[in-house]
Amino acid sequence: METTKYNKWIIALSIVIPLAVAILFGVKIELELPFFLPPIYATINALTAVLLILAVVSVKKGKIKQHELFMKSAIVFSVVFLVLYVLYHMTSDSTKYGGEGVLKYLYFFILISHIVLSIAVIPFVLITYVRAVTNQIELHKKIAKYTFPLWLYVALTGVVVYWMISPYYVL
Repeated sequence: METTKYNKWIIALSIVIPLAVAILFGVKIELELPFFLPPIYATINALTAVLLILAVVSVKKGKIKQHELFMKSAIVFSVVFLVLYVLYHMTSDSTKYGGEGVLKYLYFFILISHIVLSIAVIPFVLITYVRAVTNQIELHKKIAKYTFPLWLYVALTGVVVYWMISPYYVL
């Protein structure tokens, strides 16, 4: 199956998603949510990481349908995370990291690398997915070996960022 028809969508989504998130960060709505979102979306990031690992284990065992289910679930979890993350930042003030010294530098290194790679991973995920659904398995494998560690890093560092900033949330 031809993948060029998907290329415009991959490019568009890879640009539109980060731009939309950046624009929505500037939008503030007066809405008090009935729950505190950061531990929820940190949990979603953790579950995404687990799904990614389970997907790799299942494909290595030859369980392709199971692999497919785990990967589609990881994509859904990532989309839900993004929606909740943006919703939180539209309804709440940003929390400042209060740590000092080496921990402060470590926090900002992890945060910045998380943000940059969360943008960079979008086209990787989309291309990897398209190659799978168009049955271009060899090409899928070639890019998946880069997509997996990038996506796993983004999911895990999302949890680490939450753990490091959580003492500074004002509830």
